[in-house]
Amino acid sequence: MRIWFHKHTVEGRLPLLDDWYRAHLNAIAGPDTVIDIKTLPAETYPDNTPFGLVGHHSAQVLFSEHFAHSALRAEREGYDAWVIAAGQDPGLRDARHLAGIPTLGYGEASFFLSAMTGQRFGLLGFMPPLEEPIRANITRYGLDRWLASYEVVPDGWAGVHAALDGDYDGFVATYTDAAERARQAGAEVIIPAEGIPNEIFWHLGIRELAGLPVIDPAGLAVKFAEFSVQLGELGIFSRSNSGYWFHRPPSDIAHHLEKVFLGSTIQGA
Repeated sequence: MRIWFHKHTVEGRLPLLDDWYRAHLNAIAGPDTVIDIKTLPAETYPDNTPFGLVGHHSAQVLFSEHFAHSALRAEREGYDAWVIAAGQDPGLRDARHLAGIPTLGYGEASFFLSAMTGQRFGLLGFMPPLEEPIRANITRYGLDRWLASYEVVPDGWAGVHAALDGDYDGFVATYTDAAERARQAGAEVIIPAEGIPNEIFWHLGIRELAGLPVIDPAGLAVKFAEFSVQLGELGIFSRSNSGYWFHRPPSDIAHHLEKVFLGSTIQGA
């Protein structure tokens, strides 16, 4: 099985983070699963991280288009599933309508599993601008009543940067305090709102904060992707090809439209 795992941070800008992602995905992937990590184009931004861009919806519109188109490319290149590894699930909805393979989202998977198991979740985020789109997604998913609180971690940006330089104490302390506030607000599980803190938790072996389980949204989305592929192979559950949202044009027409609007970016088009 091949899974296309797409995230924002360009490979090579933070080699330590690259190592954490690879070790994490290798640890949770099935024995016959290959996970290819994809990122934004290297020329998108000159810094180590895209933190200065992802908080602007105008930039995220372009990123979302890139992500959604990549799901179609993944299908054309023979991948079995596609994952968007960002808390605000950019491009997920359109990816699901463009591609016929299973498409999973970092935020969506963790929110729905928490709700499905009857557990209210607390979100911990270090980027204040992302609270608005993530809350909007939760409302669109119909899961408002399962969100106990959204805690923006004080000085979270500085803590994440320090952790990426190997100084974990401040990061763990501020996130533990935020988890305690979420617990007091009624949370029963904790969800890291963004991908990089999740990788720090995984690397440090932190699976609990303030007495609450810490969900691993990236790992969960990958395991859901594997499971979705297996369900389709067994004929238990699969994507519909009916109705306005899911029915796709004949392949020759679809390929023509891809050439017109996407140029040569889709292999086999």
